[in-house]
Amino acid sequence: MTKTLELAKDLISRQSNTPLDAGCQELMISRLAPLGFKIERMRFDDVDNFYARKGTSGPLLVFAGHTDVVPTGPVDQWHTPPFEPTIKDGMLYGRGAADMKTSCAAFITAIEDFVAKHPNHPGSIGLLITSDEEGIAINGTVKVVEALKARNEFFDYCIVGEPTSNKVVGDMIKNGRRGSLSGKLIVKGVQGHIAYPHLVKNPIHMVAPAIKDMVDTVWDEGNEYFPPTSWQISNMNGGTGATNVVPGEVTILFNFRFSTASTEQNLKERVYAILDKHALEYDLEWEYSPPYITPKGNLVAAISEAIQESYGVNPELSTTGGTSDGRFIADICKQVIEFGPLNATIHKLNECVAVADIEPLKDTYRITLEKLLLA
Repeated sequence: MTKTLELAKDLISRQSNTPLDAGCQELMISRLAPLGFKIERMRFDDVDNFYARKGTSGPLLVFAGHTDVVPTGPVDQWHTPPFEPTIKDGMLYGRGAADMKTSCAAFITAIEDFVAKHPNHPGSIGLLITSDEEGIAINGTVKVVEALKARNEFFDYCIVGEPTSNKVVGDMIKNGRRGSLSGKLIVKGVQGHIAYPHLVKNPIHMVAPAIKDMVDTVWDEGNEYFPPTSWQISNMNGGTGATNVVPGEVTILFNFRFSTASTEQNLKERVYAILDKHALEYDLEWEYSPPYITPKGNLVAAISEAIQESYGVNPELSTTGGTSDGRFIADICKQVIEFGPLNATIHKLNECVAVADIEPLKDTYRITLEKLLLA
């Protein structure tokens, strides 16, 4: 058993259902402190975070990740207990195996190997670890980033250990993520008996032409790194439950997954223009998460070469998928990428990673350190 596998199993065994950390971070800290890292525990509300840094000079390469996991789902439907890490047929099973305790373990052992080989290395190494990534994400990475920004501490490079690989480990790097702009739209009408249409205003009928306009709108054409912006309804609810009553209002939940070809303000203005064109009476609340992009540069080149050396795979760049904490870190770091294990089993029953992929992941992180700090 390698030390990376051993540490991954130790982390997986801790029931850190979001936002709980269950001692995972203290375990990581116990490995970092003897290496000379300055440790800052940063607890916000009920969320444990820590920021660790070794060195004071640049460049600064930070590994970022989370120790919290999503709920297991029905435990009786797991092949093995979700918090009893089990190796079976060459796979390591357990909640968090892919997302993302194996990456956290590989961070630590990659740093240990690097420091052992280069004890007087130039530059600095950092870690930013949260237990609020799988939850509402308001007291985790975003708060740590705000604190670091307030004291003018910025990163040169950041690697987020999210499970980015698609068919084989190493085939995909995330060099950005689309933004997310969600809306809760309440369109108001006049409730009444369905048999007296002249006395009612059906908000569902009234909003239908506006929905068609939203669907037909080309919000942007995308760009080199992003597909075109997408607008989708996720939920629509109206009615009293009776078949003979026109509802007084309809609630629509919608979302933009948008590229850097659009802005939050531009999308909002265009939505308001469509709603106002149809003379609707409405309330609209927004929730926003910014996009980010890291163009090809030192970090992309270094980790791509490291993946080739470790896995024998040439990775492609991608901005697909949901959001990640990279969107917060991009506020204090110009080069942010995400790279980690296969994402096929994340958030599913019987989450797992191949044991054979674990050491090459550690090697990828170590080689990237060497290429960026020793160049």
